[in-house]
Amino acid sequence: MTTGGTSRAPLGRELLRTMAETGASSAMVYELAPDAPVLRLTALSGIPRPVLDPWRRIALAAPIPVAVAARRRRLVWAAGHQQLARDFPRTAVALPYDFALGAAPLDDGTDCRGAMVLLWPAGHAPELSDAERTAFESACRRLAGLLPAGRNPDGPLVVPMPPARTAGPDEALASVDYVERLPGGGCALDLEGRVTMLSTGAAALLGTARLHGARPWEALPWLAGPVFEDRCRAAVISRQPASFTACRPPAQWLTFRLFPDGRGVSVWISAGAEQPDPEARWPAEVMPLRAGQMYHVLHLAAALTEAVGVKDVTELFAEQIVPAFGAQGMLMYVAEAGRLRTVGQRGYPREAVEAYEGLPLSTANSPTVRALATGEPSFLPSAEETERLFPGLVRLTGMAARAVLPLIVSGRPVGCCVLAYRHSRTFAPEERQVLTSLAGLMAQALDRAFLYDTKQQLAHDLQAGLLPHRLPTVPGLSVAARYLPATRGMDIGGDFYDLIRLDEHQVAAVIGDVQGHNAAAAALMGQARTAVHAHASAGAAPDEVLARTNRLLTDLDPDLFTSCLYVHLDLRTHRACLASAGHPPPVLRHPDGRTDVLRVPPGLLLGVAPGTCYTSTTVALPPGAVLALYTDGLVERPGRDLDEGVAALAADLAGARTPDPGGLADAILTRRGAHTERMDDVALLLLAPTEGGGPGGGA
Repeated sequence: MTTGGTSRAPLGRELLRTMAETGASSAMVYELAPDAPVLRLTALSGIPRPVLDPWRRIALAAPIPVAVAARRRRLVWAAGHQQLARDFPRTAVALPYDFALGAAPLDDGTDCRGAMVLLWPAGHAPELSDAERTAFESACRRLAGLLPAGRNPDGPLVVPMPPARTAGPDEALASVDYVERLPGGGCALDLEGRVTMLSTGAAALLGTARLHGARPWEALPWLAGPVFEDRCRAAVISRQPASFTACRPPAQWLTFRLFPDGRGVSVWISAGAEQPDPEARWPAEVMPLRAGQMYHVLHLAAALTEAVGVKDVTELFAEQIVPAFGAQGMLMYVAEAGRLRTVGQRGYPREAVEAYEGLPLSTANSPTVRALATGEPSFLPSAEETERLFPGLVRLTGMAARAVLPLIVSGRPVGCCVLAYRHSRTFAPEERQVLTSLAGLMAQALDRAFLYDTKQQLAHDLQAGLLPHRLPTVPGLSVAARYLPATRGMDIGGDFYDLIRLDEHQVAAVIGDVQGHNAAAAALMGQARTAVHAHASAGAAPDEVLARTNRLLTDLDPDLFTSCLYVHLDLRTHRACLASAGHPPPVLRHPDGRTDVLRVPPGLLLGVAPGTCYTSTTVALPPGAVLALYTDGLVERPGRDLDEGVAALAADLAGARTPDPGGLADAILTRRGAHTERMDDVALLLLAPTEGGGPGGGA
């Protein structure tokens, strides 16, 4: 850490000038690193340096105000904690205090050199005044000219605020006498919480005079809880007075009153009653906010980055936040077509959930509907308050107090979350701010989850529409088909199969795999399957079916390639004619259980070259034999050769005891681990001729 008396003093002077002209209470300058898309904390004033330790280096792509300002080269503004929680929930969760924030790029007219962040005390107007905005923009232009400031191995430049005024020796001594004559005791802390002055009365109340240079919550075990540090930090950042009560063992209750400014905090300590009024001290159930509860909040924030569906999001919230905040119930609603729909609940009686399910928002009288309509959170601390505003709600739900949190993304409500308690509950200001910040995180996660679920449903519907709903019944042939989508990514792929009845004794089977796992791959899969079906039904030979399909796909120029294996079966002669376009080789299981990998000449993938010719191969397929067609998702494994996977499949087929294609297909998928996590789609088609016309096909 360095202070203002360094070679970078011009930067420090400019920072103090900016704060004076804008009325800001704190300022931070970030410089764009020359070798990476990273913002580096260069200078700060009016804010404790430890508060900014997590943000000394910030990725330019991060969803926090200073990065957005630099990335988009525009002013970012949040008038208070509620707006910060809505627009930047990660920042609001880490700083659950009330303040206004502005972030603007340091732009010299050609390049963005970094960004500046200014904080104003709580209670700032909803918008910057014209004078504040003009001063802010002018300061950004001046500061841009001072960057780059050069690397500093000791950390960012810390610019102290100048003293309020100077005092001579006589006045300084008189000030000490003044403090010593007052009842109780006082001490002064710097911005980082270190004691810089301690009166005799304060030393007596605290039980020690050896606190100079120490932080009280580190030096005194009975102040080691999170309250003192959190109250001190809240006072400095919001520039609002704060107070709390603590017990010095064995039974001496002390009241601490904190008065902050840009230089530090004045603390006045007074002795209280043996047991203060519970309403006058920090509620015991909220004491662990900065420790236990914040751990759960941050753990939830990390977990939400991996949650994908709505169910994942609601279960994470129920598991992490409901117990952390001591709630006995949780309800999560969304508004669909003007009606309430429950997407998650914990601890509520069934009749209470059903009472509001599907209720029109225009007629329902509930705190949820009010929150959705206004976008404002509400905190009902008692059964009396709840009953006064919403008659009958306490009796219906069995809950006395509740926190009602609208979930808002980009100014629009996506839902509402209710944390409920069976008994009265005091919601302290910091707890309200943390819950409001948490609602912002939840809203963004829920919005992403809805999008994911919608895509998943679309993918499922598209896939179901493109694959055959059922295979035709073919006398003399028993068939089993299985399709398993990949377990990662969008639930859609390009694997396909089909069974085409050509006449009374002839049938065609096809299996293929379009490159990719997206809607384009699925669309091309549908075109390839349709083309194969059309050419097969027209009586083309296997090699010609692939050649014609290849010309079509090449003309479409989809920039995707397709592997395909086509089989023509004659059930009278029990022979199969096969042609391949770069597809994995089929496996033949003989009636005696032996297996062979059929090395069909691999032609070029479909869609590569329009004039490609394909070669067909004929094999015997007697009753009792099974021909296995599959896609590479069944045999490919990371770090293993494809031939090893095919050989393992052949061994699994040989070792299976059931001759029934359906049971055989299920056994193969189980032994190949296809029911666990899959990085690729799996399609499997088993063809088994029967004696004298057996059961037909099926899926």
